[in-house]
Amino acid sequence: MSRQLPLILLVLVLLLCTCAGGVGIGAWLTGRAPSLAVLGGDRLREPSVTPALAAVPLPTATPEPPPVVSTDGAVDSEQKLIHLYKAVSPMVVNITTQVMRPDFFFGNVPESGSGSGFVWDNQGHILTNYHVIQNAQSIVVAFADDIALPAEVVGSDQPNDLAVLKVKSLPQGVQPLPLGDSSTLNVGQVAVAIGNPFGQFNRTLTAGIISALGRTVQFEDGKVLRGVIQTDAAINQGNSGGPLLDSEGHVIGITSAIYSPSGVNAGVGLAIPINKAKRVVPVLIQTGHFQHPWLGVEQLGYALTPTLAQALDLPVNEGLLIAQLYRNSPAQSAGLRGATDEKIVGNRRWLVGGDILTAIDGTPLHSWDDLDAYLQEHTEVGQQVTLDLIRDGKPMQLQVAVGEQPG
Repeated sequence: MSRQLPLILLVLVLLLCTCAGGVGIGAWLTGRAPSLAVLGGDRLREPSVTPALAAVPLPTATPEPPPVVSTDGAVDSEQKLIHLYKAVSPMVVNITTQVMRPDFFFGNVPESGSGSGFVWDNQGHILTNYHVIQNAQSIVVAFADDIALPAEVVGSDQPNDLAVLKVKSLPQGVQPLPLGDSSTLNVGQVAVAIGNPFGQFNRTLTAGIISALGRTVQFEDGKVLRGVIQTDAAINQGNSGGPLLDSEGHVIGITSAIYSPSGVNAGVGLAIPINKAKRVVPVLIQTGHFQHPWLGVEQLGYALTPTLAQALDLPVNEGLLIAQLYRNSPAQSAGLRGATDEKIVGNRRWLVGGDILTAIDGTPLHSWDDLDAYLQEHTEVGQQVTLDLIRDGKPMQLQVAVGEQPG
């Protein structure tokens, strides 16, 4: 037995070497080195991360990066703008005017002006701004393909800065632009302007967003535009009267003005909402002018504040104290009363004793602009309105038929 022990040990060693060699060959055939094993309960298991081979791996194809959503959107938007421009621009016109201006040395001399407009209907009506054609002695409307036609004014409305021109016939293929609904607009949606900046760069497209809605803008001459659309789409002189469009090519406004200390685009463009044009333009085509509602007390009194009301010993802190009325006005015909006395407060004389307007059709009145805004935006000539007022310290109501504002 003692002689067989070394032989047995030799056989065991050879068996162990053979097993080890088999593991090594298997590892070489499978292409990875054996990893260290860790104890795990009652069996062996490999670590979750296998060390990389030191050898250089075979080259593999590099996958393409996934598409970026904003890039696809930009491409779609670009194609949409291209299509919009091709469809809309032939209906946008360049308006050139001749105005006689007085000159100290030469008397009246002709002066050219320019603006934009767009086709309103198939009868040859063109919509633009009033200030584009104001005092014009002659007007020429230029379409695409260098087609220029004389035009005449069929109606204008200075308070709303709108005017309608007419050419005898539209060029072949020219159609009216589709109108949108400005009551459904939202801040942040796309806005596209097409016009003729500076009268030289015909049918220029600029794009941006709607920056604000319902703006009230007062100009140096006292003119007030209400419900105005504000946009950052670039608008310059010569763009006046051109269309402001949504992303589908529907007209949502008429570009009218910019707010800029320098007189050039500063990112604040203003457009008259198309719904106002829908209300005004048909009347201009039919009658040549638009009737603006009027009561006959506007600006003829004082807008009260608590301090002024206390100083004048009035029974209310807010409202419109009527001092005077226009003769034969709707307000006078309905029986409203003006001042009957005066009161000195400090170094100023105040007319007192007249009716105090507090509301119209239930809408509170805090300023004269509140009254004008309600009349212009919510009433028509001939419509009956209900005025809430204070007379001799007591509340009462009067029915008034709205009249037409004198010229």
